This record gives sequence, structure tokens and C-alpha cells, in this order.
Amino acid sequence: MLQIGNYNTLRVVKLVSFGVYLDGGEGKEILLPTRYVPKGVKVDDEIQVFIYHDNEGRLIATTLRPKAVVGEFAFMRVKSVNDTGAFLDWGLMKDLLVPFKEQKMTMREGKWYLVYVHLDHLTGRIVASARIEKFLGNVPPVYQLNQEVDLLVADDTEIGYKVIVDNLHWGMIYHNQVFQRLERGEHLKGYVKEVREDDKLDISLQPLGYQKIDGISQRILNALQMKEGFLPVHDKSDPEEIYSLFRCSKKAFKQAIGSLYKQRLITIEKEGIRLLPISL
Repeated sequence: MLQIGNYNTLRVVKLVSFGVYLDGGEGKEILLPTRYVPKGVKVDDEIQVFIYHDNEGRLIATTLRPKAVVGEFAFMRVKSVNDTGAFLDWGLMKDLLVPFKEQKMTMREGKWYLVYVHLDHLTGRIVASARIEKFLGNVPPVYQLNQEVDLLVADDTEIGYKVIVDNLHWGMIYHNQVFQRLERGEHLKGYVKEVREDDKLDISLQPLGYQKIDGISQRILNALQMKEGFLPVHDKSDPEEIYSLFRCSKKAFKQAIGSLYKQRLITIEKEGIRLLPISL
């Protein structure tokens, strides 16, 4: 079934001077303009395309990739504003409309806003909404401890970074557990620490427990092998130095080198850590 506002793999049914027509199912033929047609395409070839509406309301295909598809959140810049609403640059020839009723505050040209892309249930057109809260937390969060999730950084608050988890739920990464600067609009992976009673999620940027320590331990061993078996870093080193080397907190680093020491893979010296010869 054709997914408007998303990627579809469609079969070429006709070649014309201004592009190719693709089989959209149910007797629909959808134009892929010449500028987007891959070289050497023939009838019956299949092409992955994004489907949306042109300025006349007709379905059209493109091989360009928008900043977000239907069901996703993204930060986008307002290109223009008129009596209909604000129009966002979402990476396609046609800009994306945010109707006035879907604006939390009046949108201004040149400003960036976090929006949700969806199909308008009345017109069937792809639109965006800045009233993002109504699209989050509508289904119960069902996650396992340490489950990997996709994150979008939404805001930096007093206690931590608010993130959107899997385009479905609100999550929080607390400042005291972050050892890097995160930017609004940044996409990254995270791990579920806890599902709270309010159905919001506490998120970690590193895997938890033994999985985390094992990963950090391996990074430490790899770094030691690259530096001829010695690194001038230890449990008294600054947290910033530890993070710059291993992308982990000082606590996690101390746990990792403790584990490596117990396994007799390293020695911990006054000036740093050293790989034992048997490990080289």
C-alpha cells in the first residue's frame, strides 16, 4: 500500500520526456521528474522514492530525502509566512506548511522550530505541527532495561536534556550523566534506564551495567595497544580528560580499570595504567 509522506519502492511503468511514471497501486501512476531519475532506468525497474503532493495537490515522487517523514519530529527553519501559515524548509522543492492552528506561538521567518510531520486527517496532505505534546506519550512505553533507542535532542533544561524517544515518548538525560555537549536537533542513540510512573523515560547515552563496562574496558585495551602499552591516565585524572579519551564518565572508567586489574590485564601505576606483557 502506498505510503504518502514516506519512502516507497515503486516499479517504473512508463518513460516520458519529462521523467518516468511509477506504479502507485490501485491504478495510480506517479510522476518522478527527470531531474530525479537515476541514469539508465528502464521499464520494470524499481526505485526507492519519497511520495508527497505537488503545488497542484497531485502525488509526485522524488529521490531527495526530506528532513523528516510522516511520524517523525525535526527542527526546521521557516522560509516564509503568509495568510495560510508558516512554510518550512524540509529539503524538498515544495515547502512544508504549518497551519496557524498548529503553531504554539506565531512563527517568524528565519527562525527554527521543533515540529511533528503528519497527514492532515481532513485534506490528506502532509503538514507539520509545532504543538508537539499532543503527538507524544499516546501509547504506553514498553521497553526493557538497557534497550537501545533513537533520540532527538529537544531542549536543554536545568536538570538535563529533554529528548524525544523513538518519535513516541518524552525522555530525560540528566546533566550529571552527560559528558559531552548536546545540541538541539541532534540525533543519537541511547539506552533506557527507567520507565517512570508518569510514562516518561530516563535515558543513558552509554549501555548500562556489565555491557557498559565491557565496552569501556575494550576501548581502554585498544588505546593501550595503540600507545605501546602505557597511558598517562588513572583514577585521579580529571573527568574531562577521561571523557576525551574514552567517551565515558570517571566512575565508569574507574570500574573498567578495576575490572581489567582484577583480570591481570593491566597494572595501575602512579603515573598511569600499563598493559601487562601477556595481554600484548
